Amino acid sequence: MPEFKIAEDPPAHDGHDASLPPRNAIPPFAALRAFDAVARLGGVRKAAEMLSLDHAVVSRHLRAIEAWTGTTLIERTRTGVLLTEDGLRYHKRIAVAIDTIASATIDLMKRSDNNRLHTWAMPGFAFHWLMGRLSVFEASNPGLDIELRPTDMCPDFARHEADVDIRFANAYGPPLSLPPGVRSVEIARMPTVPLASPDYVARSPDIERPEDLLGHALLHEESYDGWSAWLSDHGVTNQEALSGPRLWHGHLTLDAARRGRGIALGNHLIAADDIAAGRLVEVGAGLFEHIPLGAYLFVARADRWNAPQIARFRHWLLAAVAAEVPTALATKCLVTAGHR
Repeated sequence: MPEFKIAEDPPAHDGHDASLPPRNAIPPFAALRAFDAVARLGGVRKAAEMLSLDHAVVSRHLRAIEAWTGTTLIERTRTGVLLTEDGLRYHKRIAVAIDTIASATIDLMKRSDNNRLHTWAMPGFAFHWLMGRLSVFEASNPGLDIELRPTDMCPDFARHEADVDIRFANAYGPPLSLPPGVRSVEIARMPTVPLASPDYVARSPDIERPEDLLGHALLHEESYDGWSAWLSDHGVTNQEALSGPRLWHGHLTLDAARRGRGIALGNHLIAADDIAAGRLVEVGAGLFEHIPLGAYLFVARADRWNAPQIARFRHWLLAAVAAEVPTALATKCLVTAGHR
């Protein structure tokens, strides 16, 4: 019988040459990393501290890479080091490669690490809602290492600064800009309402129209934009008298409201515990139209959207929020949102 041979599949082409680069084209990685650290941090001692090396070792690596390339990359000065023009050009190119290696490695590590969940969240949502309920999720996910960081900053998902981010997307001002490669889902779109302590309401003039709020102590976050948008949505165009302290964070304005300092903007999600305990009341309840000024979003990398710990947290969060949103408020909110 004739002998049959099975041809091997040709090697896959991904745009890269299958041959290895020349050996002398790649310096020792320890030397490259030391040079990169010195270039980024601007000093040998800072680089040594970051790399957990003796500064003499870092200096030796620098001399080694200069000898390898036959080029002076760094100028030593009395105050530190400076990159030469060749050094600047070289570092610009290798820094991209080092970042790519780091990102690819972290991606690989994350794919097999399902026991950690790093969450960033808006401070108001983190303090006033999530912290009081996170133990429920922890109890149903034993062994999961959860880290929660309240912050107004958005994480760099490309560098894996967080697995999940919970943001508030305002319906006014510049739109929330999400980075490429992420996916989001709306958690809740609650009507924004004025909130104050019962004591403040009892000792203050009655409020019958939205314009009446201008005569009260209004509590603002980082700017007047929130109150300005709320008043505009309720037909108040004369806002020259708009004033009051700017406290930069939603949880601070709610705390100030609890202490009787004035009226803050919030919603029945983050203020639920305070309203239930009688620490806060909705000012002018039933007088004003329920209008949402934005929505809470759950954001994660698209390629990790269904990672076990991220998917479990997302499903729990959506269900927990839905269970607490008052039906009447949600209905009014949806009807109002349809006319915006």
